Order: sequence, then structure tokens, then C-alpha cells
Amino acid sequence: MKIIDTKSPNFAQEFETILARAKCDIKNVTAIVSGIIDEIIEEKNSALKRHIAKFDGWNPSSDSDLEISTDDMKKAYDNLDSELKKALHLAYDRIESFHQKQLPKSWIDFESNGTILGQKVTPVDSAGLYIPGGKAAYPSSLLMNAIPAIVAGVERIVVCTPTPNNEPNELLLAACHLCKISKVYKVGGASAIAAMAYGTETLKKVDVITGPGNIFVATAKKLVFGEVNIDMIAGPSEIGILADSSAKPKYLAIDLLSQAEHDEMASSILITTCSEIANQTSIEVDNYLKVLSRTDIATKSINERGAIIVATDMDEALALMNEIAPEHLEVMTKNPFELLPFIKHAGAIFLGENTPEPIGDYLAGPNHTLPTGSTAKFYSPLNVEHFMKKSSIVSFSHKAIQEVGNECALLAHTEGLTAHEESIKVRIQ
Repeated sequence: MKIIDTKSPNFAQEFETILARAKCDIKNVTAIVSGIIDEIIEEKNSALKRHIAKFDGWNPSSDSDLEISTDDMKKAYDNLDSELKKALHLAYDRIESFHQKQLPKSWIDFESNGTILGQKVTPVDSAGLYIPGGKAAYPSSLLMNAIPAIVAGVERIVVCTPTPNNEPNELLLAACHLCKISKVYKVGGASAIAAMAYGTETLKKVDVITGPGNIFVATAKKLVFGEVNIDMIAGPSEIGILADSSAKPKYLAIDLLSQAEHDEMASSILITTCSEIANQTSIEVDNYLKVLSRTDIATKSINERGAIIVATDMDEALALMNEIAPEHLEVMTKNPFELLPFIKHAGAIFLGENTPEPIGDYLAGPNHTLPTGSTAKFYSPLNVEHFMKKSSIVSFSHKAIQEVGNECALLAHTEGLTAHEESIKVRIQ
């Protein structure tokens, strides 16, 4: 694994490459995705079925073929191994418990002059969840997207997932049954995003779309934003690790690879203050690559987008990691909580050697749908509020509008909005 030192004359250039890790030339796919969206808008189900035949390798014979029955979902759940069923329920309960704590509250303040101000929080009516199903299907992503919507109180939740060769993932169907989702469609890619955003004869339009996907899905979400709300535009998975001399190289290596095995485009970056840790971790990575089930994917990811940075001290390491703003950040130091106040940008922070990133992927509780490619500087993890919106509450008494009306009318007059001005004056004269 590539090791670079911050004192190296080429470090600035190397670090710029790391910062640019998530940049994709979406111009090359925007025209394609825009065309797909237009076809869905104009032809609806006809276009959906044509896209499924082209991209997923099977031909829906009717509109009903697009949907997975609730009976199939229940059957998949019933057929689960008892231990796997137990694990799914444990994950559900922990994720639900965490997200219950995120629920925002409506509130009202009463002022002495009769003014009433407040905020009313309500769920959106409908949500569309995109769950990948290409190189791998991720039932855990279903739980992470569905549960905050359920906790928020969304009445209509639909799921879209690609089903290559018309073979749905049984564990994903079982997870849908567990979440009591009744509408699951065998539709993937940009077509699914367009169908959920604009509606077809079968898929009714939704209010918000969440869930990860490839560059075509991400581009589609970007293009439909405004027609619907979206969670974020996420790129390939990534992990950053901060480590000092107390860290265990074997732990560091396998945690770096836990993201590398996702995708050839995934990024795994270790910043350590100890050159010996850097060297030993690189050796351990090579050892693990020989035995991983997805070794080809992980090897390409590590070779092309992985790096170990040796920093002069932890202050420098923190500054570099804040600039990277990784999706997942592990802190493998002697006293990890001491560094927490200095971590500004990360999707999720995993503190201590017994808190590997995969525990967050499945059942720690916090959401695993996280901002990537340095967007943790301004995006938050998927949460309950992505499925809710706020309305302001305003009520002025006669006394209250008398007290501030002249100032309000003056501001309206200054902006040249005479109807605004008169609307106030008729009430205070």
C-alpha cells in the first residue's frame, strides 16, 4: 500500500489527488441520464420495461411484473435462518431506537403582547427508497433508509431496486417484510429515480428520494432535485483512520479493506504519526488481500485510491483528516475521546479499537447512509429529518401589530412594495 510522508517534497501534489478522490466527470453521463429521465416522463411504464430489458436482462411481460408481491416478501422472511432473522431484528431495534431520539419537536412561544410564534413539524406524505442491487444487494441499506422514514411517520414508503435476470435478493425481500413495506418495484438505475420523481402508471410520484447508487443514480438524483427532495449525492464508499503508535496494524489493515472491498472506486486512507505503524499496516494489507473473497476489487481500490500518510504529529494528522472529511472516520489512538473536539468533518466517527466501521454498517444504530467525497463538510448522515419538514407558525394580536407595524410598513415602503405596506397600515390606522 502506498505510503507518503508529509515531509516529502511531492506531498502537496499527492494530497491534492486524495482530495479529488470523488470527482467524477458527470458531464459524460448527464446527457445519458437526462435522456433516460425524459423517456420515463414521456413513456412511463413502457420506457421502464424497455430499460429493464436493456440493463437488467429480462423482459417484464406486463405492468404487474414490475412489482414484487407482499406474499413473496413474507415467504422470504419466513424462510430465513433463525439466527439471521434474529440478527435482522436486533439491527432493526437498535436502528429504530437511535432514530427515535432524532425526532424534532413542534413548539410554540407566547409573548406578553399576544404574539404567538412557533414551528410545526410534519412528515412528508411519501418517500421513495433506492436500494442498490447490481454488484451486490444490501439489505442493511433497506433498514437504514426505511427505519428513519417509519420513525418520521411517512405514510407511503416505496422501494425500487434493480433485479438482474429477474432474481430479487431474498434477504432484501425479508427486510422489506420486517419493515412492513408493501410496495417494492423491480426497477433500478436512473430509470427508478425518474419513476419515483415523476410517477408512472404503476409507481406513484413521491416527495423525497433517498438511498445510495452508482454515478447514474447519483446524477439522476441531482437532476430531479427540486421536483422532489433528496438526501444527498453520494459517491463511492470511503474510510479514514487516525492512528498513533498504540494502534494495532492488523486492525488498521482489515478496516481499510472493509471499504476497499465495496468498490474499485472506494478510498481507504490511514493517517498515522508513527512510521513503523505505517509500514506494518502496509504489510498486513498485502497479507489480507491474499485471502479476501473480493480480492480483485479490494486490490484495485487499494492500489489506485488507497494511501497511508505519515504525519509529523497528531495536530497535523487532524488538520489533514478534516480537509479530507471522510465518510467514515475511525480514531485508533490511546485516548480517542481526547481527539473528538478537534474532529470537524466526518460522516460518522468510530472511537476506539473495538469500534470497527462495519459495526456501524449493520447494527450500531446510527445511519450508514453518509456523505462522501468531502461533502461531510456540509452534509449530514441520513436521518429522521430527511423525511420531515417544518412549517412556521405566526399569530399577531391587535396589540402586537400596533407595536411593530410602523417599522414593518417602513421596510415594505423602502422596498417599493406598496401592497405590502398598505396591508400593514390598514391594520394599524
